[in-house]
Amino acid sequence: MTSQTQTRPPIRFRGRSFLAVVLAPEAPIEDWLADLDALAKRSPAFFAGRAVILDVTTLAPSPDALKELVAALNQRDIPIMGIEGAGGGSLGPGMPPPLNGGRPSGEVAMPEDGPAAAPAAEKATGAKSLMLESPVRSGQAILFPEGDVTVMGSVASGAEIIAGGSIHIYGALRGRAIAGAAGTPGARIFCRRFEPELLAIDGLYRIADDIDPSLRGRAVQVWLDGDAMRTAALD
Repeated sequence: MTSQTQTRPPIRFRGRSFLAVVLAPEAPIEDWLADLDALAKRSPAFFAGRAVILDVTTLAPSPDALKELVAALNQRDIPIMGIEGAGGGSLGPGMPPPLNGGRPSGEVAMPEDGPAAAPAAEKATGAKSLMLESPVRSGQAILFPEGDVTVMGSVASGAEIIAGGSIHIYGALRGRAIAGAAGTPGARIFCRRFEPELLAIDGLYRIADDIDPSLRGRAVQVWLDGDAMRTAALD
């Protein structure tokens, strides 16, 4: 008998980078959680779709206190994908894994702090609006709570626009668009090519799975009608 040996392809490992938000709580933890609740009230969709890391280096909580903190964040719909500063051992069943070696990428501005963006050509006008003359690349976050944001190019998958007013995109919308973050229910989202990951206006949001597939790839506007989010083609 002749035995045949099947050759299996080697296992391949690929690296991939994601933009994560790092939460670094400070004592007293009750006050810090209250500030977090205030942020969520101002911008309910701020953590939607974001990867979140919990850095407890400064806090140095006991194991029981750390479990309570993670549970408190989960109750606020902020799932933690990893924990820094908790030692190199296992954190126990049901807890996020320990992480180390992360590379800082700068502060992520909160919704009331003003515009923040990775490098992109931008221009603030006198009418409380921000114009971006370059495409918004994956991993970039543009925050402008003072008014409208206009993007002359496209918004890539993994990118995010947060505006206090309306959002105008003259290319494809493939990332997240959050309009009306300053409590403006009349804000709208306009784009020339509709392929979003997430839409939000004044705290109401819709993910890609909830979007009418017949509108994908078309010019679309999004607005609120009472407590419902409406979408309609512009062509």
